[in-house]
Amino acid sequence: MDLAALTIDAARSAVQERKTTASALAESFYAKIATDDAKIGAYLTLSKQRALTKAAQIDGLAEKGEKLPPLAGVPVGIKDVMVTKGIRTTAGSKILGNYIPPYDCTAVARLEAAGAVVLGKLNCDEFAMGSSNENSAWKPVHNPRDLSRVPGGSSGGSAAAVAADMAVATLGSDTGGSIRQPASFCGVVGLKPTYGRVSRYGLIAFASSLDHIGPLTKTVKDAAIVLRTIAGRDPMDSTSAELPVPDYVAELNKPVKGMKVGVAKEYLGEGLDAEVRSAIEAAIQKLANLGCEIVEVSLPHTKYAIPAYYLVATAEASSNLARFDGVRYGYRAENVRSLSDMYRRSRNRGFGAEVKRRIMLGTYALSAGYYDAYYLKAQRVRTLLTRDFEEAFTKVDTIVAPTCPTAAFKLGEKVDDPLAMYLADIYTVTANLAGIPGISIPVGHTKEKLPIGMQIFGKHFAEATILRFAHAYEIAA
Repeated sequence: MDLAALTIDAARSAVQERKTTASALAESFYAKIATDDAKIGAYLTLSKQRALTKAAQIDGLAEKGEKLPPLAGVPVGIKDVMVTKGIRTTAGSKILGNYIPPYDCTAVARLEAAGAVVLGKLNCDEFAMGSSNENSAWKPVHNPRDLSRVPGGSSGGSAAAVAADMAVATLGSDTGGSIRQPASFCGVVGLKPTYGRVSRYGLIAFASSLDHIGPLTKTVKDAAIVLRTIAGRDPMDSTSAELPVPDYVAELNKPVKGMKVGVAKEYLGEGLDAEVRSAIEAAIQKLANLGCEIVEVSLPHTKYAIPAYYLVATAEASSNLARFDGVRYGYRAENVRSLSDMYRRSRNRGFGAEVKRRIMLGTYALSAGYYDAYYLKAQRVRTLLTRDFEEAFTKVDTIVAPTCPTAAFKLGEKVDDPLAMYLADIYTVTANLAGIPGISIPVGHTKEKLPIGMQIFGKHFAEATILRFAHAYEIAA
């Protein structure tokens, strides 16, 4: 079976029609991982026993001729910031190097309940802090499209696994672009839902008001299927929205003709690579050819997005990561002289450089005398950014923008320049600050054959709309 051609529907149908078995399918993917992942580095932990147990259960249903659940037998991978019962979960950090969770993340549980087969846990920047997947404590991930380049971050393993045909679909998390940016760099589809659309229960927190769980897939339809599966209210997450979940798949084929697409001038300005600009402009023209009305809009506070994001995110990280103290779980330093010495040594040895940098930035921003000047002001800017989007969406149905200012950069190219790395998120952080949904879809390649992605933003809880636009473009392309 051609793993590269496998979508969710194709995998499920093959099992339902007995063209293969879920067990054979899982073994095929494990063989692919054994062959290819040494040079890519997408997986940190394989969960073969759990996967084959689930696959055998699906095969039992298929043998009886019963109708299979929507993701039956579909091999998936999970970013290592989502806890999985009985399977090592490290968040890409040495401080959680031997952590075995006692429960499952809600999104993972919902995938498995729908029949998905969890192959293993995927590499990521430590605690999801990074834009290149070079901050993983274990190993960097290489971009399957060009092994000398980064796959994007922090969900680099999730994007690389789909791009390299080592999973049909994966889950990632997005705090400032960590699903969409890797999707763009690896040439796959990546969806960040509205804040509250998908439960965060079981997601190891980086910045709680910015963190989102979402799918990375080969097609827009697959993203719709996964979102339909994992979305919805969860009593274990008080921030999950108590709204009905639409049938995103049924909405895909609704026409886009006559709908208005916003183009924000702030996203097509200085700093945008010429080849990326050309690909985005061609994609916008394709939407116009589909009958969409192209409207220029303005998001005037965009220039403040990066500083606002890196104040809010680091402040929340400082608070969230205080729980990793060497007392209850995770790495604990030995031969310590006192409790404070144990805290200090455990964190010093357990956390990597980027995580320490962000904890220090956040602690400073929250400290007495600086809270109003930094954190509070950043929250006010966040409100202004949200209002920018709300105003724009009174005129248009969606807004399109580049996902990243450039295509994938070289491994090591920005690792010594944190500011340059942070600026790689310049087009993605706004959606997290505003809590709106965004999807990145492939819209072309550079002369060096590197993928280019375009974002489509929507109103709060308008995932069906952005998926419809993305699907229309995908079919037309």
